[in-house]
Amino acid sequence: MKRNFIVLLTILACALTGCKPGQKKDGDMEKETKLKIETSVGDIIVKLYNETPGHRDNFIKLAEEGTYEGTLFHRVIKDFMIQAGDPESKNAPKGKMLGAGDVGYTVPAEFVYPKYFHKKGALSAARQGDNVNPKKESSGCQFYIVTGKVYNDSTLLGMEQQMNQMRLNNAFQALAQKHAKEIYKMRKAGDQEGLMNLQDSLIAQAEAQVAGEPEFHFTPEQVKAYTTVGGTPHLDGEYTVFGEVLEGLDIVDRIQKVKTDRSDRPEEDVVIKKVTVLED
Repeated sequence: MKRNFIVLLTILACALTGCKPGQKKDGDMEKETKLKIETSVGDIIVKLYNETPGHRDNFIKLAEEGTYEGTLFHRVIKDFMIQAGDPESKNAPKGKMLGAGDVGYTVPAEFVYPKYFHKKGALSAARQGDNVNPKKESSGCQFYIVTGKVYNDSTLLGMEQQMNQMRLNNAFQALAQKHAKEIYKMRKAGDQEGLMNLQDSLIAQAEAQVAGEPEFHFTPEQVKAYTTVGGTPHLDGEYTVFGEVLEGLDIVDRIQKVKTDRSDRPEEDVVIKKVTVLED
């Protein structure tokens, strides 16, 4: 354990020398908006969660403006997810790298976890990585639908243990960051004893901090979903889940099974023809 932490200290020391969405038309907050995503291989019906209003209103806005018409499912990874919504994918020639297109804004993260998680069929927002996007803000237009895979109980238990260890690592790194200048000076001076003493102190503080917090455990709802329909549990709490597929999971499965090139783009384009808000 201590070896792992001293490696983190070394890495940290070395490190010292990247809208205004429309409003939901229906004022009834109990009524969830449904949309039809018409694709070249079939239709997918999704619903949007009212607990993620920023993402809901933005998705409705883009659908009504026709932003998604002609865009592709440009990134498809079997047993993981299918991603779409890049404006630059419209009429994109074969072989063009896609995924960097946007609409000029991001949407603040809206994590409603653990109520909404990455089960199969979850509709989630893509985003840039933490290194350039520490607040985990969502892309203004790109989204993905989870396909994932089915896990057994023992695998989920192992993931829980890993996540709890990660909490300790994160707590240690946060404390080490506060002592970054001190660590750098010690390393520059070759003060190994000082580094070891500081390391021991930070480990103790991190362990005390984590000990005062409840351990991570999947909810019964997550366990049931991940061991039956499947999903991608490692994405939970990292990307905003703002809806789910109601009809058309067979179409989602058909898309995830298409042949792709080295950049995960389908060799034969899967096109979004239109996204329409459905009226009840």
